[in-house]
Amino acid sequence: MLKFGYLAMLGFTVVGSFWLEVVLKVGVLRRYKRAFLSILPSALIFLLWDSYAIKNGHWHFDPKQIIGIYGPLNIPLEEFLFFLIVPLAALMTIEAVRTVKKHWIIGDEK
Repeated sequence: MLKFGYLAMLGFTVVGSFWLEVVLKVGVLRRYKRAFLSILPSALIFLLWDSYAIKNGHWHFDPKQIIGIYGPLNIPLEEFLFFLIVPLAALMTIEAVRTVKKHWIIGDEK
């Protein structure tokens, strides 16, 4: 079970925030291009940083806590999913607040 620890954390993140998409109809997944363009720049930077840190021994991923599927740059699948799921959860959360607090304006509504 320890092997699925990282995936379990990602699953809890999905369960904890993706319901906002259905219940409050925040529309983040409906605007997938916008979400993708918001997430991509920082995800690329952090994935490159991860790759550098792994390659130089600054940190590693415990093989006992990941499923063992690696993508480009020798980064575990869970880490790629992290940089997709967590920012999506954050976007859904902020959009949920904007849905509930109609007066909370960021600036792109005009």
